[in-house]
Amino acid sequence: MEKLNIQGKRVIVVFWKNSTENPFEVFSNLKNFSLSYPQFNYKTISNYLSKAKVAYENQEVRIERKNIILKPKPASEPRIRKIAPVLRRVMMKDANDEQHDLEYWLSRPVKERAAAVTYIISQSLTKGQRMDKTKLVKKRMYE
Repeated sequence: MEKLNIQGKRVIVVFWKNSTENPFEVFSNLKNFSLSYPQFNYKTISNYLSKAKVAYENQEVRIERKNIILKPKPASEPRIRKIAPVLRRVMMKDANDEQHDLEYWLSRPVKERAAAVTYIISQSLTKGQRMDKTKLVKKRMYE
């Protein structure tokens, strides 16, 4: 797996255990945190965070150093094409496409067939022209 592009940039994440209004704070460096909260000694926390990269924690606060990820993480799995291409190679004279088309459309539901015919006809209409939806049936009786 490819390494993340971290480039040594880190922030200080502070979790206040007793604060419900603003439980998290993020500082660009430990110096800014210790200047904002003088009750926390800079050298003590820095020494603690540098050893084994373990978070500083007491009853009121948890302080951690977190890396800033500058580029997206690589995908865990390579993207797999889910649609398999369909290819049918035949000689033009042996294609018999009319029969294949007929079999396909007869296998589709009536609503889908009607929608397809309506769509094809609507492509040939000019703007504002409406489709003639009347049906004409002539029955001839041969005697």
